[in-house]
Amino acid sequence: MTRPGTAEPGRTATHGVAGVADAGAFLARLVRLEPTAPVRLRPAGVPGRIALWARLPWQVLVVRTVAGGPADGTAGDVTVAAAELLAELERGGTALPPRRDAQWRWPLPPARSRTVEALPVVEVRRIADAAAGTLRTATEHGVAGRAVGQRALRDALLDHVAVLVTPDGPPAAPVEVSQRLVQGVVRMGFLGAADRPAVDHDAATVEVRVAGRWVGLVGPYGAAWLQTATDLAVTPRTPRPNG
Repeated sequence: MTRPGTAEPGRTATHGVAGVADAGAFLARLVRLEPTAPVRLRPAGVPGRIALWARLPWQVLVVRTVAGGPADGTAGDVTVAAAELLAELERGGTALPPRRDAQWRWPLPPARSRTVEALPVVEVRRIADAAAGTLRTATEHGVAGRAVGQRALRDALLDHVAVLVTPDGPPAAPVEVSQRLVQGVVRMGFLGAADRPAVDHDAATVEVRVAGRWVGLVGPYGAAWLQTATDLAVTPRTPRPNG
């Protein structure tokens, strides 16, 4: 009897990815940004499609949906090393790399979300380019004449609210789209090639979506998601006699 999550005896488990070119583009960009990144393969909720999830070094989750199905020999949800899956796809192989499920330690956004705004692709690119230019200038010349560490500058820019959306309808809190999300969709190639502007209206926009405490940017070729801070209850410690 075969245990759940394992292949049948004498049979090699397969990764189930059919959209090799799309998956390869996603994995190649991911590995350049984070060579040791894990990638999670899950059913996309649509027959014949599989979702590839990963986490970027600046705490953003990214996902691209490609043709394929659940990895054979698994329960339909498996994590492997992105570099190993990329190498397998590049050599035309179908074997599932060694599972690394324990390396995935982050929650995923809810499946259902709502759109609160649509941004032109060209505007999202402009925001990303402006941040890159600011980082270069500050690195070379400092801020107000004072040198600042590149990491401190990068973190400050990533935390900057690039877009503030006020949803229509009943009163609701504004939706903050940080530079972390903008850099996620741009650096992962989710807007398409910069020298090939989309002519279709839907392909030329990036949706701002909300799912619970998650905010996402959904581009033509993938999405980036960031979980907003949760409310924390602070309970003071009861003072003890004698300290």
